[in-house]
Amino acid sequence: MTYPMPAVSIAAVPRRRRAVIEFAKELEQAGFSGLYMPSMSDALSLCTAIAMETSTIQIGTSIIPIYGRSPGDFAQTAAFIQEVSNNRFRFGVGVSHAPALAAMGLKAGKPLEDMRNFVQGYKSAPRVGELPPLTLAAMRKKMISLASEIGDGMVIANGARSYIQESLSGLTEEQRSNEDFFIGDMIPTCICDDEAAAKAVNRKTLVMYTMLPNYRNYWKVAGFEEEMTDIEQALNKGEMQRIPELMSDRWLEQVTLYGSASKVREGIEAWYDAGVKTPIIVPSSAAGNQIKALEELLALY
Repeated sequence: MTYPMPAVSIAAVPRRRRAVIEFAKELEQAGFSGLYMPSMSDALSLCTAIAMETSTIQIGTSIIPIYGRSPGDFAQTAAFIQEVSNNRFRFGVGVSHAPALAAMGLKAGKPLEDMRNFVQGYKSAPRVGELPPLTLAAMRKKMISLASEIGDGMVIANGARSYIQESLSGLTEEQRSNEDFFIGDMIPTCICDDEAAAKAVNRKTLVMYTMLPNYRNYWKVAGFEEEMTDIEQALNKGEMQRIPELMSDRWLEQVTLYGSASKVREGIEAWYDAGVKTPIIVPSSAAGNQIKALEELLALY
């Protein structure tokens, strides 16, 4: 079976913004299926820049928290990027997490109600032009069902491959098979022949996520209750330094990709087989920064 190339998550951090845009052009030329920007480092500006510097690759956000701007303001920006990219943009939004919102001085309400109201305001914004498809960040079944009802796709971050089919049961059969309905998963990835080093990198990447109750609750339901309970106990005792050692290999194998190029390629294929239409590689490197990780990813194929 021939598998498409995955998508890539990239972020433009200070002093490397131009370099990231240049890598975006290389990733397009190499045939990667999309570029999706996380909420850090002004993702919408990066999408705009990449839209102007590329011509064929799909681009999008994964994700933008809905509370930072009004729905109408977001609609104006999303429609602008959709137009200048020649309809290559996908707007991914989510309710984020309470600690992240608190750091920005924001407070969330009820996630499902807030998301429904946001989408209604976004879609009804006047005089914006053609809006791009809307992808909802969703991990639990209620938000996935909402994405099925009012969205054009869904994206999971750090999902468990062994639980994906159960998660996707909240979608219709047509949505699961229709390529126009986006189903993505952001997968922390470290390509390195030294598997121990690669696993250590992925564990470091995921520490902050294990500190968020929403993620721990998801992973418990996905079959990793023992690991998440142990991590909760460590957090309650103020033993944050123990978190990496409590991330089992069993859990890491289902949530991340690591190891040699051939092993990572096989892992990407396993994500496709699990039902994810667009695996989004979130690259990290055991030998350097994001630029080094992108170089390793380019060499993967």
